[in-house]
Amino acid sequence: MTAYLLHLAIMAGIYIILALSLNLIIGYAGQVSLGHAAFFGIGAYVSAILCLNWQAPYITAVLAAMLFTGVCGLALGLPTLRLKEDYLAIVTLGFGVIMDLVMRNLEITGGPDGLVGIPSPRLWGFTFNTAPRYLLLVALALSLTLLLTWRLVASYHGRALRAIRDHEITAQVMGINTPAYKVAVFVLAAALAGLAGSLYAHYIRHINYESFDMHMSILILCMVVLGGMGSLLGSVVGAVILTAMPELFRQFKDYQDLAYGALLVGLLIGRPQGLLGRGKVSLKFMSKKE
Repeated sequence: MTAYLLHLAIMAGIYIILALSLNLIIGYAGQVSLGHAAFFGIGAYVSAILCLNWQAPYITAVLAAMLFTGVCGLALGLPTLRLKEDYLAIVTLGFGVIMDLVMRNLEITGGPDGLVGIPSPRLWGFTFNTAPRYLLLVALALSLTLLLTWRLVASYHGRALRAIRDHEITAQVMGINTPAYKVAVFVLAAALAGLAGSLYAHYIRHINYESFDMHMSILILCMVVLGGMGSLLGSVVGAVILTAMPELFRQFKDYQDLAYGALLVGLLIGRPQGLLGRGKVSLKFMSKKE
């Protein structure tokens, strides 16, 4: 039982990082992203490939994963600057589908079989090869992520993001460089998702494309919506709940996608602000309104 609880705690920590990163895009910047699992997968594969094929130190692998996913976020953010709501949702969804096909078919990613034998992280002469040790590593990464996101949303830049979310034209008139902020938040969120992907790959030690498909993107989105968009604590609560739920209802695994969809629709109708959110979310691709 202790080992099982440790596993849940590790997975919850990884999912909290993912939820926090997506909340920056949707909850604070008011942008739509339906392919966030693609960044999760890119980070996992980059970190795993570097350690397996080039025996890179883990610190190099995780930083490279964050850098590469950040560049991918930049590549997605720049051409979508003029897109909003429906169109942005379609583009991010398409990005997720494209990355799913890439991870499934490239030889360097192991094709459909994925990658096996991913080594455990080793930092400062210490190998994180047991669940208690790995939980410490995840807790460290999560603490840094929480500190970074809290400092960001509490700063001038966080207020600028919320201004863009609430009324982009007014934000521009007030002198906020909205294109720069929208691209920057995509880059930061992608980099954090890459961090989560690296932690996931070196914990599970066997990855394939199925772990980063549309199902995962919807799961991350449900975590954000459940906890409350624009609430860091809400991301934590939503991720913890939706990490535990599949384990509690493991016998209904075939109906999990249906349950997530019903949960998403029910929340948007019954409590659109989520459990801890303070604003209301409209049904039109969850654009937040105060």
